[in-house]
Amino acid sequence: MAQIRPNNSRRKAVRYGVPVAVAGVAAATVGLVPALASSGDPDLPKISAEELVTKMAKADVDHLSGTVRISTDLGLPSLPGGSGGGVHGPGAQGEDGSSAAPDASPANKLAELASGEHTLRFAADGPDKQRVSVLEDAAEYSVIHNGRDLWAYDSAADAAWHSTAPEGARGHGKSGGEGRAPAAPTPQEAAKRALDAVGKSASVSVDGTAKIAGRDAYQLVLRPKDAPDTTVGAIRIAVDADKGVPLRFTLEPKQGGKPVVDVAYTKIDFGRPDAGGFDFTPPKGTKVTEGKPQAGEARAHRSPAGLPDLSGLEVVNKSAGDWNKVAKFDTGMQGGLGDGKTSGEAGQLLDRFTDKAEGDFGTGRVFTTRLVNALITDDGEVYVGAVTKDGLVKAADRDARR
Repeated sequence: MAQIRPNNSRRKAVRYGVPVAVAGVAAATVGLVPALASSGDPDLPKISAEELVTKMAKADVDHLSGTVRISTDLGLPSLPGGSGGGVHGPGAQGEDGSSAAPDASPANKLAELASGEHTLRFAADGPDKQRVSVLEDAAEYSVIHNGRDLWAYDSAADAAWHSTAPEGARGHGKSGGEGRAPAAPTPQEAAKRALDAVGKSASVSVDGTAKIAGRDAYQLVLRPKDAPDTTVGAIRIAVDADKGVPLRFTLEPKQGGKPVVDVAYTKIDFGRPDAGGFDFTPPKGTKVTEGKPQAGEARAHRSPAGLPDLSGLEVVNKSAGDWNKVAKFDTGMQGGLGDGKTSGEAGQLLDRFTDKAEGDFGTGRVFTTRLVNALITDDGEVYVGAVTKDGLVKAADRDARR
């Protein structure tokens, strides 16, 4: 298997994810629906991992449109009395129980895209024109980036959000940063983030071919290297054999089973989209909120899709490698999840959804998912990462001994 370190030339791709005005976490599942299933692996010329990564880096596609099917399955438990309601739209409530004003900002949609299954319609015409629409039952949520204007519209709530990049802002069409659009939840963006993040810590290989959205593709596979504590098994990227554009991204857990994160095109067209699709005027009577992209909204896209975003947090085991990183933050609350003294129904609930842990750091509870785990200590500190319970305890103990 080849070891590949991403380089600056990779930023020339599709530009992997043509920057677009939407906040979200990309995902879909292997064999999720017939549209994603292979109709027979195509017979393609052999290619090395180095050649395939280079092909991705040289991809130069400014125009495309298509449909993306996404799904995320962290294996989160269902809490008693929990609801699947969104955070915006009719029926939303404020902290005092009163009706909250609808908010169509991209940050609000992020939480919804981070779990479950979603269908998105995506279009891009160069770095300054993109549109993403989240298709819902009898409703649609769209984010439109056109030049300096960034719009978000929620048809269910009849609410819109608008931001304008400052005059002369550098790179306002690029992803991230104030006045600029966050990256799109597409296979291109997920692949870029993964390759940029893992550096030399992954073994990279080509594992056959596939048919994605009717197009021939090579399968690029990244596997963690020297990472005994990681919960990640592999990252798979289906790369268009002709264009070099990632068509599908899958993150598989080490424990096996269906992917935790996967995003794939079900339809894709490399022709120039209709220019009118990037125009937007709020319907009459729509509540419009003026705002601007905040650094926190853009930060959510810096880590590989499905992995926890550790930017801005203290990483306590920097020498452990890219895959084993654990970050810490302090909640400021003593007692953690009960200080080990919770009993009765509350204690049973804790025992059901968490595991007790102890070490040099003291005592606490570990909340686990199929990928991201968190240790909440009785001192109110939280350690989080895509690592096992033992990996969290090891990092917390090392932090306590510093």
